Amino acid sequence: AVAMFTGKANCPYYAKAELLADYLQTNLPNFTVHKITQHPDKWEQWLHDIRETNGWEHRQSPIIWRELLDRGGKGQLLGGLNDFLEYAQKYYGITSMMLSEEMLDIAEENLQAHLGIVKEDEEIKSLIKPMQIWITSASVPICYHLIPLLANGEVFGMTTEISIHLLDTDQFKEILRSIVMEAEDMAFPLLRSISEHTKIDQAFIDADVIIVLDDVLLNLEVQSLENYIREVSEICQVYAPLIEKNAKSDVKVISSGKTFANLKATMLRIYGPSIRPENIIAVATSWESAAKAMLARKLNMNTAGVKDVIVWGNITGSNYIDLSHAKLYGYDCAIWGPASFQRPLLNMIYDSEWIHSEFLSAQSTLSSRVSRCTGMLPAHGVATVLRYWYHGSPSEEIVSVGILSEGQFCVPEGITFSMPVRFQNGNWEVMTELEINETTQKVLGHLSHELVQEKLVALKEINEMHPYEAE
Repeated sequence: AVAMFTGKANCPYYAKAELLADYLQTNLPNFTVHKITQHPDKWEQWLHDIRETNGWEHRQSPIIWRELLDRGGKGQLLGGLNDFLEYAQKYYGITSMMLSEEMLDIAEENLQAHLGIVKEDEEIKSLIKPMQIWITSASVPICYHLIPLLANGEVFGMTTEISIHLLDTDQFKEILRSIVMEAEDMAFPLLRSISEHTKIDQAFIDADVIIVLDDVLLNLEVQSLENYIREVSEICQVYAPLIEKNAKSDVKVISSGKTFANLKATMLRIYGPSIRPENIIAVATSWESAAKAMLARKLNMNTAGVKDVIVWGNITGSNYIDLSHAKLYGYDCAIWGPASFQRPLLNMIYDSEWIHSEFLSAQSTLSSRVSRCTGMLPAHGVATVLRYWYHGSPSEEIVSVGILSEGQFCVPEGITFSMPVRFQNGNWEVMTELEINETTQKVLGHLSHELVQEKLVALKEINEMHPYEAE
């Protein structure tokens, strides 16, 4: 039989009973004790529940019963301290001579020990607290494709649980609810919770990662570019102070979507000056992937073998696909080598006319493909960049990301500009060691001018809307 002891952590009678029980367990071969200490605030509820379950009448601390493991069924109630003392005297001829002062001292020790265990449990739970991921404009298709990629463990790690928060306006509440239900039904092992939010003041609470998917429906026949820029600026003006107020201090912010990816990152920095500027980036991976796929089709090879295609400039505007550092791995040609063997891409495309007349001019074609995608491609791009950010990008491989320019490659400071980076140790660094030719440098000058003008228009809108704040 096993004797079960439960009582308030600060109860002197529980202290006396458990000391006698410890003595019996030490000196008797078939006497086993299992103790459950309860916090004083939770004792009454716990006692009520066990009495209801077993049909017992006992109302004081401690409560002691025997678990009849070999017989099944419910336990046999022994009672309280006096009942246990009688039981020990009758069956084993042993009694307790503990004084009242000792009982009080041990009761105090029990309470402190219990509080220490509770604190330790809370600290352990805090270590496994899930990452908080917030997604804005979450009714868009990108989000639908992104959730499985975030929840399958490949982005943040197979031991990291996540909680996903979907943010959008009231008119999309039903869409958010259906996404939540479907994600819950998929029962991802690492998805601790997923929830919808339509109240903006509650946005970004405890956020570790924020993925900004807000877009404007760009139609220059309906509105001027300046009006669209104003819309983007107003969105960022709402988000940035909430990120500063509610998110974690080291929150990572990713700007994606089909329009103004660079500008959103820039304006979030302007409106949220306390957010770490290096923690706000814009994703260019969709353009990289589409360009690699186009090249792979031309070369009749696997897209995964095309590496180091660089996207410069305005990701969702005027950009430049740079092939001068691109390499091919596993290309079927006269010269073969191990898996690590690579060839310069430009040396393998003998039809140089195609590069200049079709590929470079085909950026409008690429733009059309990227903008028409239903969400799978940009979702993969966001997930890939996040995985690199947390676990590092492949060694020596180039990744294009829109980051705050500090003058690298002669790009003006203060704009978000897509350029080559590498991720390692939870950070990124610009690959300033790359050499760029004169033609590329001229192109970067034109692209920089466009982004500077875009930023100036946005700042002009701020001045006109909020002249005193701008000053």
